[in-house]
Amino acid sequence: MFNRPFPLPCGQWGTVLISYSTMIAIIAEKPSVGQDIARVVGAARKKEGYREGNGYAVTWAFGHLISLAMPEAYDHTGDGKQELPVVPDDFRLAVRQVRTDRGMITDLVAAKQLRIIEKVFGRCESIIVATDAGREGELIFRLIYDYLKPGKPFRRLWISSLTDEAIRGGLARLRDGHEYDSLYDAAFCRAKADWLVGMNASRALGAVSGTANNSIGRVQTPTLAIICSRYRENREFVPTPYWMLHVTLKKDGDHRIFRHTEKIRDRQAAERAYSRICGGTVATITRIERQPAEQAPPLPYDLTALQKDCNALHGFTAEKTLEIAQSLYERKMISYPRTGSRHIPQDVMAEIPTLLGKIIRKKEFREYGKSFDLTELNMRCVDDTKMTDHHALITTGVTPVDLTGEELTVYMMIAGRMLEAFSPPCRRENLLMEAECAGLVFRSCTSVVLNPGWRGVFSKAEDRTDGETEPNDGTAVFRSGERIPVSGSGIVRGKTLPKPLHTEATLLAAMEACGKDIADGEAREAIRDLGIGTPATRASIIETLIRRGYVSRSEKNIIPTEKGMFLYNAVRDMRVADAELTGTWEKKLLQIERRTLTGERFMREIGDYTRQITRDVLGIRFPAIREKTFPCPRCREGNVAIRGKAAKCDCGECGFVLFRKFLNKELTDFQMTELLTKGETGVIKGLRGKNGKTFDATLSLGSGQEITLAFPKRTKGKRGSGMPVA
Repeated sequence: MFNRPFPLPCGQWGTVLISYSTMIAIIAEKPSVGQDIARVVGAARKKEGYREGNGYAVTWAFGHLISLAMPEAYDHTGDGKQELPVVPDDFRLAVRQVRTDRGMITDLVAAKQLRIIEKVFGRCESIIVATDAGREGELIFRLIYDYLKPGKPFRRLWISSLTDEAIRGGLARLRDGHEYDSLYDAAFCRAKADWLVGMNASRALGAVSGTANNSIGRVQTPTLAIICSRYRENREFVPTPYWMLHVTLKKDGDHRIFRHTEKIRDRQAAERAYSRICGGTVATITRIERQPAEQAPPLPYDLTALQKDCNALHGFTAEKTLEIAQSLYERKMISYPRTGSRHIPQDVMAEIPTLLGKIIRKKEFREYGKSFDLTELNMRCVDDTKMTDHHALITTGVTPVDLTGEELTVYMMIAGRMLEAFSPPCRRENLLMEAECAGLVFRSCTSVVLNPGWRGVFSKAEDRTDGETEPNDGTAVFRSGERIPVSGSGIVRGKTLPKPLHTEATLLAAMEACGKDIADGEAREAIRDLGIGTPATRASIIETLIRRGYVSRSEKNIIPTEKGMFLYNAVRDMRVADAELTGTWEKKLLQIERRTLTGERFMREIGDYTRQITRDVLGIRFPAIREKTFPCPRCREGNVAIRGKAAKCDCGECGFVLFRKFLNKELTDFQMTELLTKGETGVIKGLRGKNGKTFDATLSLGSGQEITLAFPKRTKGKRGSGMPVA
C-alpha cells in the first residue's frame, strides 16, 4: 500500500490509499508524450514499452498501430473487375502492415508494442486515454481498444498543451470516455470512407490501365484536380495586350502621378488618346476624397494559416511546418498545433495578459512592447461560439531554448501573431484624387498610416504608406476645381497575366475553400467546414501526391507530373475529382462529430458513392500508362521500374531493390531517378537518425549499390537567427 495523487470522480485532486490491484493504465500516442506524463504522475520505473510506479502504468502507441484490413481479408483476390467494389458490412481490423519486396507484411514493431499494451491493460482497473486530443488521436486509441477488447472502463485526458500544469489540470478533470463517442464515430467513418473510395477506385483504375502504380483517393484526387486545373489554365492562357496612360501633375515642387482609370485594349485608340494628353498643358482636379480607414488585426494562427505564412514568407513546406510545430508542442512551448480554430475561449483569455507580458520582454518585440497596453487588449479573437476541439495556436509561457533557426522562426511567428491579434487596429487615411485632362479621367490613390497599431509588431515604424500609392515628393495640397500644370505624360504597354501556378500556400488556401478563389477572410470563415481535408491532414495529402509521383515541387510551385496530368485528364469530369463534393463529405463528418448526423446514414451515402465511382472508373478506356524503366545499376541487364514503395530489378537474379523509405524519409520519384541514373541525389532535408534527430544529406549508391551519406558543408551563422519578415 502507498500514497499517490489520484483524479477523484468529483474532479478534484486528492490523495487516497491504493494497491496494485487498482492500478490505472495511461496510454499516449507516442513515447515522448507518454514519458512526460509518466514523470508527472510519478511512474518512474522504466519497463520495455511503458513506465510504472505510484499506481500507474503509462504506455504508448507509435501512431496508428491498428488499421482497416486489406480487401484480401474479405476473400477479394484483386484479380478481376467483377469483384469490385468491395463494400464490407463489417470492417475488419488488422495490425499495421508495411510494404516489402515480398508484399504487405505485419509491422513487427507495431505487433510487439501491441502485446505490451495488452499486458498493461490486462493488469489495470481502468484506462486513461492520453492520445492527442482530436479526431485522429481518438481513432488511434479506439482501434487499439476494439482490437484488444480489454473490457476496462476508460476516461479521457483532454488538454491543449503538454506543460506539467496542463497535464495535472487535465488529470483532475478527466471526462467519461464515452462522451467522445461521436468524435470516434466521425474518425472511423472517415477511415472507412477513405478505404472504400481509395481501395475500390484504385483497383478499378489498375484493372483498366494495366498497372497497379496508380491510385485514386477521396481527398487525394480532388486536390490533384485543383493543381492540374490551375496548371492547365496557366499554360493555355493567351495574354491580351493593353495600354495604360498616365500624367504627372506639378504643384509647389510636388510631382504626383495620375493614372488613367481604364486599360485601353486597342492600340490605335491608345495612341490617339496619348496624342491628346501630349497636347494638354493643364489638368483639372475634379474629385478629392479623404477617408479614414481601420484595418483590424489578424486572428491568431490555426495550423493551415501558419502553414500558408511559413510557405509564403520562408519557403517551408506544409509538412515541415507541421513537424516543427509538433516538436514545439511536445517541448511544451506552444499549444496543440493541429487546431482548426483561430479564436480563444473566455477561460483561456484569463492567461493571455501574462503570456503577452512574456512575449513583449523578448528582444524582438521589446520596442513594440514599450507602447503596448496589456490592460487594453483587442478582444476580437475571443469568441466561445467559434471554438473547435482546440483554441488557436498560442505560446505557453515556457521559455524557448535550444531551438534551431527554423524552429525559432516558427515560434516567433506564433508569438508575433499572438501579439498582433491582441493589438489595436491599424488606422489610415486614404486619399483619392481624380483629374480630367484632354477629356480623359486620371486617378491618384494614396494611403497614409496614421497609427500602425498591430502592423508595428513586425514592420518598421517609418513604413508610413502601404497599398496602391504614388510617389509624393512634396507637401503640396491639391484643391477640387484647381487647374494644375501637366509636367509629363506617358503610355505603357502591358498584357494580361494568367492565374499563377499554385504554391503550397495558395494550394492550402484552395483546399480550405474547395478550390474556389476567395480572398475575403470572413467569406473564407463561412465555408471553412466545407474544405478538403482538415488542418491536421492537408500537409499529408500534398506529400502523398508528391510521393506517388502525381505532382512535384518546381522552385516554389506545385506542378503536376506527366503521370498526374494523365490521371487528371482521365477522371476530371467524374465526381471523384469534384472538390466541392469532397468538401461536403468533410462537413458531414463534422456533423457526425456534433451528433447532427448518424454515422450509419453517412456510410450508406459513401457506399452508394463508392459503387458509382467504381463504375465510372471501370468505364474509362485508355491504354496502360507506360512506366519509365532504368538499367539496373547492379546487373546492367535487367530493368528497374519505380513503384509505390520500392524500385526493383526485373531480372529475377541480381536481387537489386531500392526502397523508397530511407531514414524515416519517403524519397520522391525524382530523387529515386537521380540515384538510379546519376548514382547520387541533391541535398535531402529531414532525414532522421536512430537517435531521433533530423539532418540533411545527399544520398549515393555505393559500389555494392548500398546507400551512403554525404553531408553538405554548413554555413557559418548563429543558431536561431531566423526572424519572420512582415
